[in-house]
Amino acid sequence: MNSTATALRFDRSRFRDVLGRFCTGVTIIAGVHEGQPMGFACQSFASLSLEPPLVSVAVAQSSVSGRRIEESGSFCATVLRADQAELCRRFGRSGADKFAGVAWDPAEVTGSPRVGGGLAWVDCRIESVVPAGDHRIVIGRVMDLSAPEEGGDGAPLLFYRGAFLGATRQAVAKR
Repeated sequence: MNSTATALRFDRSRFRDVLGRFCTGVTIIAGVHEGQPMGFACQSFASLSLEPPLVSVAVAQSSVSGRRIEESGSFCATVLRADQAELCRRFGRSGADKFAGVAWDPAEVTGSPRVGGGLAWVDCRIESVVPAGDHRIVIGRVMDLSAPEEGGDGAPLLFYRGAFLGATRQAVAKR
């Protein structure tokens, strides 16, 4: 069967439903563009390589914040705690100043924003960007990382079948 015939039968809603059954953690990917912090919520952050230390982030082609962070050449990924769903929602919206009233400090190596209270953060320089359908895969070389004491050993914010999961593993809110 050729790929054109396969593409014609593709069902987007089934694709989302089936792949939505893969539980993911949630991060905020943040950088600085023209002196201003910017960022977006991301559930497609992953470890890619130990040698060299690389991570990957899938960024929607339509993401203005993603494009500006790519232009800056670096980003910091903050892994969110289960009680940070509202923060995730804020960074999941387009427009507005997402950092207004949000505690953050610049990562020591790149200066990219580390969002306060997360379970961990990973500071990266952008190594490459690979086109991938309606997204771009941003590959970051890890420059520094930590699991700060203030984040403690709390539960992570998880996303499953269109909703956040709390520490009790119950769906806590639709995104």
